[in-house]
Amino acid sequence: MEVQEAIGTRRTYRFLLPHKGVELAKIQKMLEAARRASFWGNVQALRAVVVDRATAREDVLASLSAPVAGFQIDRAPVVIVWYLDYAALDDQGDRLKELVNARVLGVDREKALDTLDSFLIPFFQKVMPHIKASGLTEIDCGQGIAQATLVAIDQGLGTACLSTPNEEVIKKNMRLPDTAKVLLLMCVGYPAESREAGGQRPRLPFEGIFHLNEYGNPFPCDEKVIEELKQARLLQEPAPLPEREAELHYLQKALDLPDF
Repeated sequence: MEVQEAIGTRRTYRFLLPHKGVELAKIQKMLEAARRASFWGNVQALRAVVVDRATAREDVLASLSAPVAGFQIDRAPVVIVWYLDYAALDDQGDRLKELVNARVLGVDREKALDTLDSFLIPFFQKVMPHIKASGLTEIDCGQGIAQATLVAIDQGLGTACLSTPNEEVIKKNMRLPDTAKVLLLMCVGYPAESREAGGQRPRLPFEGIFHLNEYGNPFPCDEKVIEELKQARLLQEPAPLPEREAELHYLQKALDLPDF
């Protein structure tokens, strides 16, 4: 399946096959996609610990939980703990110099390096507390996680992202550095449900969330564009699909799931 097709026809898979492990090579491709994603200052603060249920220690597995839909974690053959390491931001000067030496930043190499040392690096060091509080780093981490998601779907896998209240336990049991911030837990496995997964989830109206030039002026929604997306199979039929009810009852029995 092409990644382009995966963008529009996939959303969260909540039901994964617990007995079918995921090849580490497929996980590696997901991580490569995340590693190569755009990141401000080239700092690459996104990190991950891949927890393979078949080989992980018991204390590591016990630290993985979620307040809602925890059954997804309990049954997922792989859980990726995505985290942000703020220590990476301290290396920003070196990472910017790598960009200059790679000839993707600045025109004159020596002048660019001088500008980094005399102005840009001191400037970023001065405003670093604001940058850390702004959410910019978390946004770029999200870009990497999104790219990993698309690669997972392209390989026939399903994913679901969940928050966790157990950050400190996770950091302790997985021996994460003190500078780490746990972002989310990503369940990864082979889908137990159909590829459509019940159809397109409800979404707010286009005109209500996107604006042109100023708030309150809706971005125009061209029905011809919608039709083009449908023809390219980038839009799904809205949920619920006719067979979804029967599929949910089947999944509940097969995976021993609660009613909610």
